[in-house]
Order: sequence, then structure tokens, then C-alpha cells
Amino acid sequence: MNILASKEQLRASFLRWALFLVPLIVLLGFISGQLGSPSTQWFQSLTKPSIFPPTAIFGVVWTVLWVLIGFSVALVGSAWGARGRGIALIAFVFHFVGTLAWTPVFFGMQDMESGLYLLAYAAVTLVIVIALFWKVRRTAALLLVPYFGWVCFAAALNYQFIAENPEGGSDDENGAAVEINL
Repeated sequence: MNILASKEQLRASFLRWALFLVPLIVLLGFISGQLGSPSTQWFQSLTKPSIFPPTAIFGVVWTVLWVLIGFSVALVGSAWGARGRGIALIAFVFHFVGTLAWTPVFFGMQDMESGLYLLAYAAVTLVIVIALFWKVRRTAALLLVPYFGWVCFAAALNYQFIAENPEGGSDDENGAAVEINL
């Protein structure tokens, strides 16, 4: 029997990937979050759906999800020689760009409809990523299940914001949000 790497070498490879990817994913999530904010006058003026949780929940949930995502990608990344590894990582990158774009689109551009389309894209591509990760490392795929649940919840919440605010939350007759500085 030929052994390409010992268990210790495999653990070390995973650890290196995790030490790089977990902080990177958290950092990218943080940067995305800085490109739009729920503290704007526009968002504060929106009618909040009944399923809208306390805002403090979002930071906690996303931080936990970013860490889980980082570990998941590290598991796949450290699976050298695994069939499907490369395509799984490429699919993840395409998926993740869409996820990161949601905050700047929804909060920054104040575009709820495009935000909903991004979340639909994120959900569909995440299903593909989970399937591809499953073929490489099942644990990696399972780590993404809570993330999928949250993306689905975010899509439902985004849809409810559109339903509760059919005018888009605009405060003037031209459709532009008015920000009042006091």
C-alpha cells in the first residue's frame, strides 16, 4: 500500500489552509459589511417585516457563518489530489462573490430587488457548492448547511422588505431616499 501523506501531514495541511482561509473569509465578510449599513436613514425609514430579528443577531450569526465557511473551504482546499477539488473551489469563489455583493447592493445602493436576485443566485450556487464539496469532503459540505439556511432566511426577509415597502423606502416623489442631517 502506498501512502502519500501521513495523518499528521494531512492535519498540518488542513491547519495551514484554515489559518489562512478562516481569517480571510471573516475579513472579506467584514469588508463587505462596511460597504453598506443598516444605520442609514433609508433603512431606518423602512417598515420592518415581522420576521426581522434584532439587529445584534446579524453580526453574531454572520461571524459564526464566516468561520464555518472558512473551515469548510479549508477542508476542501487541503484535500490535495481529491477528485473535483479544483472545480469545487472555483464554484465556491463564484458563489462567494455573489454573497459578498449583497450588502453593498441592498444597503449601499438601496436596491432591494437586486438584493433579492443576488440572494437567489447565492442560494442556487450554494446548492451547487455543497454538492461539489460533498464529493470532496462530506464534512465540508455539512459545515455549509447552516449557511444555506441563513441565505434562505435572508432571501425571505429581503422579499418581506420589498412587500412591506413597495415604494422601495423612498421618501420623495422622485424615488430617491432623503437623508436628513440634524
